[in-house]
Amino acid sequence: MDEQRKLILDQFSRQAVPFSEMHSRDDADLHRLLIRTAGINADDTVLDVACGPGLVACEVAKVARHVTGIDLTPAMIVEAERRQQSLGLTNLTWVRGDAQPLPFPDGSFSRVVTRYSFHHFTDPKGVFAEMVRACESGGRVTVCDVFSTSAGQAELYDRLEQHRDPSHTHALRLSEFDALFAGLADVRREFYRYPVKVDGLLSRSFPGPGGADAFREMVAADVGVDRIGIAATNDGGLGFSFPVVVVSGVK
Repeated sequence: MDEQRKLILDQFSRQAVPFSEMHSRDDADLHRLLIRTAGINADDTVLDVACGPGLVACEVAKVARHVTGIDLTPAMIVEAERRQQSLGLTNLTWVRGDAQPLPFPDGSFSRVVTRYSFHHFTDPKGVFAEMVRACESGGRVTVCDVFSTSAGQAELYDRLEQHRDPSHTHALRLSEFDALFAGLADVRREFYRYPVKVDGLLSRSFPGPGGADAFREMVAADVGVDRIGIAATNDGGLGFSFPVVVVSGVK
């Protein structure tokens, strides 16, 4: 196993419960946006890549015929199974496995989605190619993740997030998302802001030595400047908003 996968396993084994608790409370609007942009309906079989604790998969399962969630981290699959059981959903399957390669035949799903995962991949092009391969012809592939708008902003954003989460690799620029989806049809793009308070976020994170202080300092220095693109604020406590894009295209 390469070093990046080891980092992901380490971070998300520890983050499984706090990540689930954080996003289960306030992600309803983003779930609706993703489902609408991906065009998911009652006839669809859906693959959720890097499904984490099953937050997206369980919401999609309320709409789709069947959802398969795959994740590298066993602790995340455990949380996903717990969430499914608590919601009484029966149309879900969980797989412990990698995103590259995906362990599914070509054209296995009518919709392939992923959320908050691409900034952890060392080879997003390769993962995206696997998502397209696993999608049937005429199906739709959807990626929801943080983004940047320039090389300079991406460098700052990546440095910020690596202070908090050593498994972060790169927040793709919008131009990089455009390049990924260039071979697909009817490409849709929607934007979303996810606001957080720094202290609360850090309480659910597992940074390396000195990482929390460095993260806090970078956010504070960006208040009123916005070089990082996070709309940092000190109104009622230091906080900012994750910039999120949902991009979807037809194979």
